Amino acid sequence: MRVVLDTNVIFQGLTQQGGAAGLIIDACFVGLIQACVSNTLSYEYVDVLSRKLSETRWLEIQPVLGLLLRQAEYIPIYYSWRPTSPDAGDDFVIDCGMNAGATIVTENIRDFLQARESLGLQVLTPVELIVQLTRSQERLS
Repeated sequence: MRVVLDTNVIFQGLTQQGGAAGLIIDACFVGLIQACVSNTLSYEYVDVLSRKLSETRWLEIQPVLGLLLRQAEYIPIYYSWRPTSPDAGDDFVIDCGMNAGATIVTENIRDFLQARESLGLQVLTPVELIVQLTRSQERLS
């Protein structure tokens, strides 16, 4: 399954113990899901984490984020659907999701409602994605 992770999922997954966002990061590392990113989105991850974390915490998280980004599939943005979201920063996520044909995973479903309705973009919360992954793994067993 290909996914585009909103910055809030990256932040939670890399900074908080347990929870659905952390499981999603782990699922990326073991190959259960393929994270897709654009150049702009990867820069946003770095920008947000480096600004919101203490310098010491950022230095701890930086190698993990780097590994995640090295494993990610980089998506060229050939077409933009802007503006689609009330939050201009979320338009980068939408552009990546649409160009990748991937599911967007976010804690902030509200800002993606218009994209889901008008573009047919699949948008899930981290918990919904974990439930979906669990069900698909059970079917394979």
